[in-house]
Amino acid sequence: MGVDYYNMLKVGRNSTDDDLKKAYRRLAMRWHPDKNPNNKKEAEAKFKQISEAYDVLSDPQKRQIYDQYGEEGLQLGLFPTAPEAGVGAGDPAGGRFRNAEDIFAEVFGRGGRNFSFFRPSNGDPSGPLKAAPVENKLPCSLEELYSGSKRKMKISRDIIDVYGKSTTVEEVLTISVKPGWKKGTKITFPEKGHEQPNVIPADLIFVIEEKPHAIYKRDGNDLVVNWRIPLVEALTGTTINLTTLDKRTLSIPVTDIVKPGYEMVVANEGMPIAKEPGKKGNLKIKFDIKFPSRLTAEQMSSLRRLLGG
Repeated sequence: MGVDYYNMLKVGRNSTDDDLKKAYRRLAMRWHPDKNPNNKKEAEAKFKQISEAYDVLSDPQKRQIYDQYGEEGLQLGLFPTAPEAGVGAGDPAGGRFRNAEDIFAEVFGRGGRNFSFFRPSNGDPSGPLKAAPVENKLPCSLEELYSGSKRKMKISRDIIDVYGKSTTVEEVLTISVKPGWKKGTKITFPEKGHEQPNVIPADLIFVIEEKPHAIYKRDGNDLVVNWRIPLVEALTGTTINLTTLDKRTLSIPVTDIVKPGYEMVVANEGMPIAKEPGKKGNLKIKFDIKFPSRLTAEQMSSLRRLLGG
């Protein structure tokens, strides 16, 4: 095929118009000659290649011919042109590419030809400014963080069209919460903030927060349960019945004598470990012994006899 326009823009063959525009914006900002005063010759060549690739792939007719016949088809002018223009199919004039600066001005709006690549504070080349990231909290229940979930978030953002006009649009973002994610995990949607002239849009970031749970408390990859039992069960044994975060019933026999500070560990019943699929932390049961508030003389006598006091 010769020149690979898709590779030039770092996009796939099924890329949309929005994908193409984003790729062009990113690369054009990087390789614009005004931004590369110390390497202007190479930058000009790269900038023209990027513009040529965008010119072809953003035009449905040119893209169709390129996909079928490659760069040679474009050079031969195989795509049809308007009859009134006096150029027919096969005329090389139909294959001419638009001026790179015109494309740049079109994509970046009316101020594109006067785009500033310098920070006003010191005048040194530093590339286009990028807006600061915008962070939002994403509260999740322990059940969601245990099993995973999909969350849909509707956002409103301002975008700038090819004529430099600002328009508010709504988008629905899908967030896939993975099993085992922890508080503080960040999900980033690059450049989904508001668009402004001569500024790269901010990244939109969602930060995981854990909602409190009525029974379980998370400790890293482990789950902790505080369980209160009467003294008689601490001495004679009992069975703890728990509903797990994925709705299973867990029956845990307690056969040891439960002393103050005693902790039982149930392996592999904690939170999933995000970086180790199939593995889980532990479930820790911390006991609180409920002592009777008073004993009768007969009860005390019986206890002394039974316990060998």
